[in-house]
Amino acid sequence: MIQQQTILKVTDNSGAKLVKCLKVLGGFKKRFAKIGDALIVSVLSLRANPSKTVKIKKGGIYKALVIRTKRTITMKDNCTYTFHENSVALMNKQNNPLATRLIGPVSLMTKRKHIKFASISAGFF
Repeated sequence: MIQQQTILKVTDNSGAKLVKCLKVLGGFKKRFAKIGDALIVSVLSLRANPSKTVKIKKGGIYKALVIRTKRTITMKDNCTYTFHENSVALMNKQNNPLATRLIGPVSLMTKRKHIKFASISAGFF
């Protein structure tokens, strides 16, 4: 589960590499975020060679969608799965992805909740 001050990887091609969670969105006093929840994040570091067309800036504050968490997830059919990292994808104020591609698998819960993120991903898990 993700809470404030958690360092997360960015798994899209927006230009950011690491971000820090500032706030978990979705309710009054909500402390933890699961897959498919929204966050407010701050960019800690950028990719090695950011191009001039990248709109992401270091220290910038953006909204993000949780794509993967280390916590084990159990589906209704007793199928469990675990990812190896906590990762997010950045989005704009209209909840559309900033990037054109997601790297790595996306869970089926994200596919059902956020169709635009599922359409730019490589595969589902």
